[in-house]
Amino acid sequence: MDLKNLRQERQKWLQWKNIAPIKEAIDSLPEPQVTHAEFGKAIKITLEQNYSQENLKKIEEIAKLMLPWRKGPFQIDSLYIDSEWQSFIKYAIIEPHFHLKNKIVGDIGCNNGYYMFRMLSQNPKKLVGFDPSPLTFMQFAFINKFIKSDIKFELLGIEHIAFYEHKFDILFCLGVLYHRSDPITSLKSLYKALNEGGELILDTFMIDGEEDICLTPKERYSKIPNIYFIPTVNALKNWCHRAGFKAVEVLSIKKTDLEEQRKTEWINSQSLNDFLDPDNPELTVEGYPAPKRVYIKALK
Repeated sequence: MDLKNLRQERQKWLQWKNIAPIKEAIDSLPEPQVTHAEFGKAIKITLEQNYSQENLKKIEEIAKLMLPWRKGPFQIDSLYIDSEWQSFIKYAIIEPHFHLKNKIVGDIGCNNGYYMFRMLSQNPKKLVGFDPSPLTFMQFAFINKFIKSDIKFELLGIEHIAFYEHKFDILFCLGVLYHRSDPITSLKSLYKALNEGGELILDTFMIDGEEDICLTPKERYSKIPNIYFIPTVNALKNWCHRAGFKAVEVLSIKKTDLEEQRKTEWINSQSLNDFLDPDNPELTVEGYPAPKRVYIKALK
């Protein structure tokens, strides 16, 4: 696979009529003078006191050009970007299970980079995010204009990771697998992209049960059209073993709730409350089991 030509093609996506104005606005923003950056529950950026009110207003206008903000939250001085997902909840689940110092790290389906910004505190050797969405790339570029990190963002997907120019010590694949129509092939790509002894940290939707089976929604799951397979934990373990992983550890199982995912002014669409049966929140509007996630670590 010729990633060089693919990169050039994907860069053209940034010229789309709905993306180009965002890029131009970010590029035109005066160089911000950051006095402090904090990588806690919210990514907080404090600007110098003499940064003009006019520029602060421009920052808010640019941020609102990039709706919806799915991952976060972020705070730039007085501006609080209250994302749909309280992503610190997921990060708190997985953080005790990885050590990134001096390691080459990849985040597949990285969205706007929230998790990678959080990972900076562990001093990885290299951080690379993969996501084919031009909008989330612009959100990342916007936040990184203030942070000025060395994180590399590739407009590539999980299907490209095995062909990347180097391998990884740790890969994160959070909330991606259920969007893939061939999950075992996707897991094989992740396996090939890891160094020997490398680790994969992954979460995906799951259904309860001890059998080696999965749910295959007829059309939509929680109103989402591109959800293909929702396995039991045992079925997911089998997929990982078929992909080549030699050990799979369940880190946590968590039902998605309205504390973690909810509608805010920073998204322009529906959220979890709209996806559940109003008479029975244990079911989706389609009658399937309500969203629950399993978090695993798999070793190469």
